[in-house]
Amino acid sequence: MKIIFWGTSHFATPSLEEVSCSGHEILSVVTQPDKKQGRHLELKPPPVKTKAVVLRLEVVQPEDIRSREFIEYLEEKKADLFVIVSYGKILPREILAIPKFYTINLHASLLPRYRGAAPINWAILNGEQETGLSIFKVTERMDAGEIILQKRIAIFENEDAITLGERLSKEGARLLKEAIDLIEEGRAVLIPQDENEVSFAPLLKKEDGRIDWNNPAVKIYNQTRALVPWPGSFCRWHNKLLKIWKTQVVEGSFLDAQYGEIVDINKDGFIVKTGQGGILIKELQLEGGKRMSAEKFLLGHQLGKGELLT
Repeated sequence: MKIIFWGTSHFATPSLEEVSCSGHEILSVVTQPDKKQGRHLELKPPPVKTKAVVLRLEVVQPEDIRSREFIEYLEEKKADLFVIVSYGKILPREILAIPKFYTINLHASLLPRYRGAAPINWAILNGEQETGLSIFKVTERMDAGEIILQKRIAIFENEDAITLGERLSKEGARLLKEAIDLIEEGRAVLIPQDENEVSFAPLLKKEDGRIDWNNPAVKIYNQTRALVPWPGSFCRWHNKLLKIWKTQVVEGSFLDAQYGEIVDINKDGFIVKTGQGGILIKELQLEGGKRMSAEKFLLGHQLGKGELLT
């Protein structure tokens, strides 16, 4: 099977490696242009480009995927299949019509649930205990194509978006290889999605990270797990941004305290009253400072019971 692989983020690198080692021929790897990153705004390649270079694969980084020049490049490759994993752009109809078979996508949810850009984050944010992976035929409608393969994956209680994403990326690579083999052998069965079951996972916004202490502790716990590394969960302390990295739910009513009030300090961190129960802050980062354990933070900052996080 002759394949053009489309991908950009770390999530796509296990799939690129799996497909390249599976006996199929990767004609080209399409990824997004290098971007300026860090304090010094240095140009850095996307993870998929880095992996493709190691695998000695041809890489192309179009600024405009709709340009005539790029479309002619794709047509000249005469690919059997386009494979998309976390590329970051929606392909137009003209491109989807190019491969001999069609275009498939690996998506990190059990479609039709959590269509969109951030399925891993929203599954954790909503307190799901299970998510999954879907391989589907790409259409012009976002994540709406017919399903080829799916796999259910449990979400562990202490998992965050980074660790869950790593697990899903590795499982997804194996599922992708299986789907490609089915297509090559003519055994792929395409199943329409149930439009009555659709839900969405839109792009995250900075404001999604703002902590509302009126929420139950379990909701804040899920928020801190779901929104790493960006936008992160945050509040304010002494008029400075305080990013909360790790938390733990604590049972209790804390009747005499206000929401957001520090009600206890111990060797593991400090407990804040929420709308239901308390939340133990275990790792945090003050504006302008480094990420650290609550124990180290308390050694260098005067933070006491009765103070409010806003």
